[in-house]
Amino acid sequence: MATEETEYEYDPHARHAFPDDRLNQLLPALLEDPELISYLEAQNVNAVTRKGYNDHGTKHIEIVRNRALRLYDLLKAGGVSFNGARQQGLDEADEAVIVALAATLHDIGHIVHRDNHAYYSIPLAADFLDRFLEQFYDIAERVRVKGEVLHAILCHHTEETPLTREAGVIRVADALDMEHGRSRIPYEEGGRGINTLSSQAIRHVGLKSGDERAVLVEIEMVNAAGVYQVDTLLKAKLRDSMIDDEVHIVAINTKSDDNLVERIEL
Repeated sequence: MATEETEYEYDPHARHAFPDDRLNQLLPALLEDPELISYLEAQNVNAVTRKGYNDHGTKHIEIVRNRALRLYDLLKAGGVSFNGARQQGLDEADEAVIVALAATLHDIGHIVHRDNHAYYSIPLAADFLDRFLEQFYDIAERVRVKGEVLHAILCHHTEETPLTREAGVIRVADALDMEHGRSRIPYEEGGRGINTLSSQAIRHVGLKSGDERAVLVEIEMVNAAGVYQVDTLLKAKLRDSMIDDEVHIVAINTKSDDNLVERIEL
């Protein structure tokens, strides 16, 4: 399995496959925004405290954003073109901005309710983006960037099919936050549902360039329960994501005394 760090940390000084100057300007302001920080802290209450689900707060958002940018970086390096920003007449540099914003805001609807949270995220994210984007874009650009971000947010956890690869990246990156740390709180409090147990079975997720496809996702399981995360949750998110043909997923059960499932490939 890959030895890289579990999380991909976006490095503004690294050599990326995309023009990142705009993202470098926007990301620090986003991460330091007091309203956003409050959202990320508050949105975990309904999900974890009241419903006993896996983490949907600050750490989940950090992981999803990093993996979304990593996915985007690898896809661009593999020659995959993105259509969201381009079809709106925006710059190529805005692709990464759309990905980062959507990954950061996709779960804020949890402060209203876990059920149908993607739909509740739309008006909340729209209000935030109206204020936040004003410092970076003119009116016409703000409308277009906002529209693409909201599209990606909506499609991350609903039946609506992504119409852009930017949205597909968010959909898949959300499912790639599956390691055992995400279910720590519900597990320690006695939660033994399939989401909690299957997450506990995942030890590592690594993303790197693939040989036949742009992206290779390597997943290490230590228990067959991890199959649920891979073959049910991730598989469903990957399907019709507009990047499914560019992502190869390999999940390996590395625990020698559990031979129920040794390897899964998607």
